[in-house]
Amino acid sequence: MKQDRFLTGILIGIGVLIIAALAVFFIRRDGQSYVSDNTPEGVVHNYVLAVLNKDYKKAYGYLADLDHKPTFDEFRNPFVTGSLNPGNSALDVGKSEITGDDAYVEVALIYNPSDPFSTGYRDVQRAILVKQNGAWKLSSMPTYAHVLFVGLQLVSDTAEMTRSVALSESEGSLA
Repeated sequence: MKQDRFLTGILIGIGVLIIAALAVFFIRRDGQSYVSDNTPEGVVHNYVLAVLNKDYKKAYGYLADLDHKPTFDEFRNPFVTGSLNPGNSALDVGKSEITGDDAYVEVALIYNPSDPFSTGYRDVQRAILVKQNGAWKLSSMPTYAHVLFVGLQLVSDTAEMTRSVALSESEGSLA
C-alpha cells in the first residue's frame, strides 16, 4: 500500500514537471516584442525584430537617410525572393556610446559550432547610428562575412537585458 502511494507520488511529480516544461516552452516562444526606440540599442533591437517579423516597411524606417541608403525595393527583395534565410548564428546587442548626434552600439556575433566537438566564438563589432530629426537611425550595421540580421531572441543577463539575433547570409552592409 505504501509502495503504491510512493509510485503514484512519483508519477504525479513527473506529470507536473512535464506540464511545467511544456508551459515554459510555449510561453517563451512568443516572447519577442518591440522595445522603446528612444535609445540606440532599442533601434537595433527593433530593426532586427521588424526584419524577423517581415515588417520590411518598419525595418526600412530605421535606416538613416544617407546617400548610400537603398530603395525600399532593393532592401526588401532579398527577403521576399528567399535569398536571405536564417542561419545558425546569434547576435548580442550590448551597450551604446553616444557622442552628440552619433552613437555606437556594441554588437557581438556569436558563431555556433557546426559539430558537437567544436566550440562557438564571438566577433565583437559596432553598429553606427545617427540622430536625424530627433530619432536614432541606423547608418551601418557590422559587416560580417556574408551576414545579415534577420531573427531575434531575447536573453536575460544578470543585470541587463541583451538581445540575441539569428543571422542569415548576405553581402555588404545593411544600410
